[in-house]
Amino acid sequence: MASAAEQLAANMNFGAFAKAEELKKRIWFTLGALLVYRLGTYIPLPGINPEALAQAFNSHQNGILGLFNMFSGGAVGRMAIFALGIMPYISASIIIQLMTTVSPTLEQLKKEGARGQKTINQYTRYGTVLLATLQAYGISVGLEGSSNIVTDPGLFFRFSTVLTLVGGTMFMMWLGEQITARGIGNGISLIIFSGIVANLPTAVANTLELGRQGTLSTAVILGVIVVAVIVIAFIVFMERAQRRLIIQYPKRQVGNKMFQGDSSHLPLKLNTAGVIPPIFASSLLLLPTTVVNFVSSNGQGPDWLNTVTALLGHGQPLYMLLYAALIVFFVFFYTAIVFNPEDTADNLKKHGGFIPGIRPGQRTAEYIDKILTRISVLGAIYLVLVCLLPEFLISATGVPFYFGGTSLLIVVSVTMDTVSQIQGHLLAQQYEGLVKKSKLRGKRR
Repeated sequence: MASAAEQLAANMNFGAFAKAEELKKRIWFTLGALLVYRLGTYIPLPGINPEALAQAFNSHQNGILGLFNMFSGGAVGRMAIFALGIMPYISASIIIQLMTTVSPTLEQLKKEGARGQKTINQYTRYGTVLLATLQAYGISVGLEGSSNIVTDPGLFFRFSTVLTLVGGTMFMMWLGEQITARGIGNGISLIIFSGIVANLPTAVANTLELGRQGTLSTAVILGVIVVAVIVIAFIVFMERAQRRLIIQYPKRQVGNKMFQGDSSHLPLKLNTAGVIPPIFASSLLLLPTTVVNFVSSNGQGPDWLNTVTALLGHGQPLYMLLYAALIVFFVFFYTAIVFNPEDTADNLKKHGGFIPGIRPGQRTAEYIDKILTRISVLGAIYLVLVCLLPEFLISATGVPFYFGGTSLLIVVSVTMDTVSQIQGHLLAQQYEGLVKKSKLRGKRR
C-alpha cells in the first residue's frame, strides 16, 4: 500500500494535471470568481467625492482602517461596494462559535451533524446581515460627518450606503461559498488572500522606490527579502507541525474470524487557532489610534488618549508587549472554542477507540487537554515570533505595512491549503486511473 502511494505521488506531474479536466474547471471557476471580487473593489459607492475621500483616508490609514483596507484589497480606501469585506461574516462565525459553548440549543445543533451545521450556517448568515448593517450605518454617518466627502448627505444617502455595503458583503459571502463548493480551496480564505496579494506589488514598488531615493539602502532591502524568505519557510514548517496521538481499536470478531484491532492517530495541529489571534490583537491595539482620528478632524483628541496612542505606536515597547500578550491570550481562548477535548473523548469512546495507557472517557479528555495546552504554548510562541519580527523591521526600516506577520501568515496558510487540495484532486484522479486499469485487466483475463 505504501509503495502504491509513493508511486502515485511520483506520477503527480504536469502530465497528470493536464488530464485532470475537473480540476482545471474548478481552478478556472475560482480564478473567475476572484476576478469578479477584484472588480467589485473598484466600484465606488454612489454620492462619494473620491478626492476628499482619499485625503481623509490618508489621515486615518495608520489606525484600524489600514488593517481592514489590507484585508479588503484596498476597497476601504476607495470606499467601494465591497468596503466592508468579509469581516462581518468572520465576526458572526466567531460569535456563533462562542455561543455554542454557552447555549445548549446551539451545542445540540452542533452535535447533529450536517443537518445541525446547516442550521448554524443559517444563523451565521443572519448574524452577518445584522453586523454588516450596523457597520454600514456607522460608515455612512462617519462619511457624512467628514467634510466634503458626501456630495448629497441625508437619509437617502444613508439608506443607499447601508443597502449597497450589506449587499456587497452578502454577495462576497455567497461568492466564497460557491468557490468552496465548485472551485478549489476555502472561498472565504481565498477572498482575503487575493485582497492582500493584490496590494503586494504596490508595497514592493514603494519599497524599491524608497531604495532608489536613498531612504532605504540596498543592504536593508536585501536583508528584508532574506528575512521574508526565512519567515515564510518557518511558517510552512510550523503550520505542518502536528502532535499525533496513537488511537487503538480493540479486536473484533465477525463470524468465526477474529480481526486484529486497528490503530490510527489523532492529529493535533501546533497552531490550532490559525491566524485569528494576530488579527484580533492588531484590531484591539489599533482602536486608540482610530478613536483619536475620529474624535477630531485635526487628529488631536483628549490628552490621555493622545498619550496612549503615542505609547501604542508601531515599534514602541508597550505596543510590542501588549501585542505579544494579546496573541497568547487569543491562542488559548480560540483553541478552547474550536477544539473540545471532552467531545473528542466521547466520540472515541462511542467508536471503541482509546489511547494506549489512558482510560476512556474523562481521563482521555484530560490527557488530550494537557497535550493540547502544551502544544498551544509552542503555537503561541511561534505566532509571537512571526508577528513581532516584521514589526521590528517595519519600525526600524520603514518597510510597507503589507509585509506584516499577519499578512504573511494568511498568504502562506491559504497557499498551503489550496496546494494540498489540488494534490488531493490529482491523487484521487490517479487512484481512479489505477482502478480503471485493474478492471480492464480483469476483463481481459
